[in-house]
This record gives sequence, structure tokens and C-alpha cells, in this order.
Amino acid sequence: MAKQKEVTLHKQVFKTPLGDMTTVCSDSKVYELRFGNRSEFEGKTAASNAMTKKVVKEIGEYFAGKRREFDLPLNMEGTDFQKKVWKALTKIPYGKTRSYGEIAKKAGSEKAYRAVGSANHANPISIIVPCHRVIAADGSLAGYGGGVDKKEKLIALEKNNA
Repeated sequence: MAKQKEVTLHKQVFKTPLGDMTTVCSDSKVYELRFGNRSEFEGKTAASNAMTKKVVKEIGEYFAGKRREFDLPLNMEGTDFQKKVWKALTKIPYGKTRSYGEIAKKAGSEKAYRAVGSANHANPISIIVPCHRVIAADGSLAGYGGGVDKKEKLIALEKNNA
């Protein structure tokens, strides 16, 4: 069996209008984008690289209202169900929202709306994989890993720029 090549990961913490964000990338893919300056890969990363700088640039354009879609290759590791949910999230149009139930249906498990919430919580790549666009069936914002206040501001930003 061939030995798998070790991937060097690079981390960059940067400022946004909603506070610090942290991105972790290889030379070719985004592994993580989170609010705050924490990382799942803490202690396993080198300084920023071209890919982390590209993330910072595109997120800056997003917050400036100049970017609606991202041109970044993603490394999404999770269960098959999580991957289906995350793929469904990327199909929600900019400035629109969908309910947990609608995403469960798109992921092939109509009644798994609570599992969609868990998959959203496990999403390692905020904004680019837009879990902030998922709301409760009654229109309330429900939870968000970055905080419901950030979810509300992200939805408002998109609606104002749509």
C-alpha cells in the first residue's frame, strides 16, 4: 500500500466586520473557515500561504457586497449525510434562506431536519458553505455556530446586496 503524502496546513487569522475569522488551508484546498481565532488544527499549522490569502480576499469581497459565489476548492471531510447536507447548502442562492426540513429533503432524508442542524453545526467552512442561510420552518433563525447575532447579520448583508 502506498504511503499517503503528509499535507502541510497553513493558518491565517483575519478581521471581518463580524470579528476575527480563522482559515486553515493546504496549498490547494480550504480545510476550515470559522469565526474567532480557534482552529480544529491548532498546533498543526504553518504560517499563511497563497490559499489562505485567497480566502481572506474572497471573504473581504463578500463582506463588501462584491462577491456572491466563491471560487475556492474545498476539503470537506464528514459523514455521507453531512456531505449531502453541505452540498445542499451550497445550492441555496445568495440572499435566500431555506428551512432545515427543505435541506433534509434535498439531502434525501425528509424527516432528518434535526440531523441537518447537527450537520450545520459540524460544517468546518462557514460562509462559503452557507449554513447561515438555514432557518427554522417558522422563519426564526434558530442556532448558528458563530452566534445567532452573526447569522442575522449575514442574512441581512446578503438580502441588502441581492
